[in-house]
Amino acid sequence: MDKATLIGLILGTVLILSGMGSDIPAFIDIPSVLIVFGGSLGGVFISFSLDQIKALPDIIKKAFFEETYNPMESISSLVSFAEKARREGLLALEDDVEKVEDPFFKKGIQLVVDGTDPDLVRRILETEIEYLETRHSSGKDVIQKMGDLAPAFGMIGTLIGLIKMLGQLSDPSALGPGMAVALITTFYGAVAANFIFIPIANKLGGKSSDEIIIKYIMLEGLLSIQAGDNPRIVEEKLKAFLPPSLRQSEVADEADTAEAGGE
Repeated sequence: MDKATLIGLILGTVLILSGMGSDIPAFIDIPSVLIVFGGSLGGVFISFSLDQIKALPDIIKKAFFEETYNPMESISSLVSFAEKARREGLLALEDDVEKVEDPFFKKGIQLVVDGTDPDLVRRILETEIEYLETRHSSGKDVIQKMGDLAPAFGMIGTLIGLIKMLGQLSDPSALGPGMAVALITTFYGAVAANFIFIPIANKLGGKSSDEIIIKYIMLEGLLSIQAGDNPRIVEEKLKAFLPPSLRQSEVADEADTAEAGGE
């Protein structure tokens, strides 16, 4: 499981429950839950296609289970391929195609090995990245929409509660409990949006950005290999995608050593 997500859930839950104190049962109201979560889900069904809704469990799973994207590992692999291609030629990379697990990376290597025009390689791989971004954005939008709808349905639930409460004005003793129940729905909507839906959407957006960066690193690395760039140049070009804290690497030194040993 994604440790940051797990820590956030535990920390937020503990603090919210601590704020409730010993009156937790007073915050439990099934009709309010149905209004907020049922209304939000209904709004999502109206807003998106059935195929997008069916993908919702898998989308949520991505936020809770860690997917490790290691840019330096990808750069290391690309520099290694650059050194091999520089020493043995591009066709030598064909032996490594089947060893590559990432479908995008594998496709790019195959295009380069086949002698595809560099501009065409760029267009093909950029199209792959664009559609990947579109798919990720679609999944994030579903969760984001629930975050947008939850507070609104919380307010709707509050209005329903107030209308019911006003129908009992002849009984002053019922006004306090009635107002409390009415406000609980707003509470549920605010918590659902700001503690569940919006954070999950943000998490998905961050993971999508990490994956997209990796794809662009692969794209530029493969084009550099195809152009016959020196492995050190390949590494420096690809490290430009990363923040300074992640740029420390001995990949180029290792590649230079291997290249010198092969001469």
